Amino acid sequence: MLKEFKEFAFKGNLIDMAVGIVIGGAFGTVVKSLVDDIVMPVVGLAGDMDFSDKFAVIKGKGVTADYGTAEAAKEAGNVVMTYGNFATAFISFIILALVLFIIIKKFMAALEKKEAEPDPAPPKQEVLLEEIRDLLAKKA
Repeated sequence: MLKEFKEFAFKGNLIDMAVGIVIGGAFGTVVKSLVDDIVMPVVGLAGDMDFSDKFAVIKGKGVTADYGTAEAAKEAGNVVMTYGNFATAFISFIILALVLFIIIKKFMAALEKKEAEPDPAPPKQEVLLEEIRDLLAKKA
């Protein structure tokens, strides 16, 4: 059983998948930073708003205007819906999906191009040796 586990755990595909997961996690962090630090401020500027501060008090002791942040509203004992965080996460997801789509599309196109390339012609010496082999086979 230990031998089977070693074969499974150290197969090339499993290690490749683990590397992909680690790189994917790092890529997700980069995309999150892109959305939070670059895209959302531009979107907020265009709409004159900051999505990270958008929230609604669903059940509680006061209206949204009474609290400066969602954290302050939560600390006051309110049930708070932070739809601004959801909007940021959704935009982050869309950008991540778009980037992954582009990467996979380019990768598949390169893979198809590689498969479509014909094999290079064999060297002249191999062609001559094959002709000699065929002539000897005819004589025999």
